Amino acid sequence: MNISSIVVQALPEYIDGLIETFKSSEICDYHLHDKEKGKIIVTVEGKGVEEEIEKLVKIQQLPHVIAADMMMTYQEDQLDEEIKKLEAEGPVPEMLNDDTLDARDIVYNGDLKKKDFGF
Repeated sequence: MNISSIVVQALPEYIDGLIETFKSSEICDYHLHDKEKGKIIVTVEGKGVEEEIEKLVKIQQLPHVIAADMMMTYQEDQLDEEIKKLEAEGPVPEMLNDDTLDARDIVYNGDLKKKDFGF
């Protein structure tokens, strides 16, 4: 199962009508809007990316829709794969269990402001 958010752009005078269309359709779920900016947020669900793209195209083809673009996506298979990777690594990195490692030898690269990139 995949779920993706879509930002729909339309002229402010068409927002109310599009919201009603989205609420009554089986293509997507309406969530919120900003009438002044002419933006509507909806989500689509599908068994795969192909089904989500089909729904996106249907939204793009609606009257008064200027643009509709996917913004965020959740892919169940991808999440399962990442969970398996995390479980395989174990809860504590090997380095933290190494009693022979001197803490002064650990190089921390998390602060990009102070990191020397060599250029």
